[in-house]
Amino acid sequence: MTDVDRLFRTYNAALVRYLTRRLGDRDWAEEVAQETFVRALRQTSIQNERAWLFAVATNLVRDEARKDMRRRKHLALLAEEERDEMVEPEETTLERAQEAAMARKAVDGLAERDRLALLMREEGLDYNEIAEALQLSPGS
Repeated sequence: MTDVDRLFRTYNAALVRYLTRRLGDRDWAEEVAQETFVRALRQTSIQNERAWLFAVATNLVRDEARKDMRRRKHLALLAEEERDEMVEPEETTLERAQEAAMARKAVDGLAERDRLALLMREEGLDYNEIAEALQLSPGS
């Protein structure tokens, strides 16, 4: 097993989950994760693998957002149309959906740095790894 195979087996699921929450689209998240591992192939050595992978993935998302804002708007419109076409769910499902929407709104209201730190923490990164991935001091 190569180092990249090991990296992929160890970190792919967590990276895709993080990116899916970040982007709101699993297919897109898998594309970004794949590009992250392609970039790992080009590295001769990586000090802190998990922090490096999450930092590269975060930077790829930022780069993609700068290049293609229209695609993000299009995905949001498609998601909105899909929600409008859905049949009204049962009361408990509706309550869960409302709670999830409120939680998502709260997370979206955070500053980008704080939102990224929260998502990385949910994926199990420790504070030092998060600080390294976001290029901050651990006390930040």
